[in-house]
Amino acid sequence: MDRIKFVICIDNTDYPASLEKRKIYETLPDPEAARSGRIRVIDESGEAYLYPANYFVDANLSDDVLAAIVKAA
Repeated sequence: MDRIKFVICIDNTDYPASLEKRKIYETLPDPEAARSGRIRVIDESGEAYLYPANYFVDANLSDDVLAAIVKAA
């Protein structure tokens, strides 16, 4: 099973209603999107949409933090 991945939004210029800067978002694997420089993110609507990958950085969460987030969901 793929490890759940989280990213931090660092830019929301074109999507202020959908993304909050400095907020952690869950991503979904999408290799085709990645090839075009995009990332699939579960945004403020609760739905997964494509956004420019450079709007985010990897959250690099420890296993303990990741487990706590997943358990709380």
